[in-house]
Amino acid sequence: MAADASPKFRTPELIPAGALAVSHDGLEFWQYMIAGSIAGVVEHTAMFPVDTLKTRMQAGAPPCQPPLGLRETLRSVLRQQGILGLYRGISAMSLGAGPAHAVYFSVYELSKKRLSKNNPNNPLAHAASGVLATVASDAVLTPMDTVKQRLQLESSPYRGMADCVRRVVREEGLRAFYASYRTTVVMNAPFMAVHFATYEAMKRGLVEISPDGASDERLVVHATAGAAAGALAAALTTPLDVVKTQLQCQGVCGCDRFSSSSIGEVLRSIIKHDGYAGLMRGWKPRMLFHAPAAAICWSTYEAAKSFFQRLNDRSA
Repeated sequence: MAADASPKFRTPELIPAGALAVSHDGLEFWQYMIAGSIAGVVEHTAMFPVDTLKTRMQAGAPPCQPPLGLRETLRSVLRQQGILGLYRGISAMSLGAGPAHAVYFSVYELSKKRLSKNNPNNPLAHAASGVLATVASDAVLTPMDTVKQRLQLESSPYRGMADCVRRVVREEGLRAFYASYRTTVVMNAPFMAVHFATYEAMKRGLVEISPDGASDERLVVHATAGAAAGALAAALTTPLDVVKTQLQCQGVCGCDRFSSSSIGEVLRSIIKHDGYAGLMRGWKPRMLFHAPAAAICWSTYEAAKSFFQRLNDRSA
């Protein structure tokens, strides 16, 4: 990563064009993929209960009932399903998060190397790399995210991940798994642009504040920068996340069904039912998810990179 908080992460000379086996941190392509995969699984597993609460809040309340707040939603899940209810659907997320984050971080690293042209202080390159990374990773994650959210719903009709996949394919077709892909990309493109640009800027700023202690405090730097980036990006993109949830859960457990995957149609439906406040439904658990999740993800990712860096140094 550019401007990492440890000297060992600082960008060396660019590798020869076309040599995709090794990137600008001295790591091989497969090492980025493994590091990203580990980071994704750790992040989503650790924060899954908060994600369940967000999904419940965003999917919509039954007719003639007011939407539940964060505390009421938590009490409802614990009362009806117990603590395990907060983890329903985690198998689908674990199956999708690993490959998706492997794609996500490897595309980001390669794009950043190509676009930054060896300039670590290039926020535009960081933002563009984040957009490219999320377009690629969302193509991998969206089907499993759809399954995960349907399992998270109150009174979900599916017995488990395999049952959900079979019934969706039989009743709605394969296209149902990608009904929210366009919305997800439209949401995650600005999310990741803000996230990566903020992360790199925060990380660089924190290192400049205390350059002497940067090496010893690099995990704290990554966690702090990641948390700030995650919280800001989450707050700005909550309305599109509500649209994504409603598209992925449409027709299940009383959720509205839409005639198309049009973002405009879903936005109008939300505003009609809940007013403009409905567009920010679930913003609290979304921020509570993304701030620590980003800190966990970036810290895990950078720690895995550091492990591979030392491994490569010993093998040299």
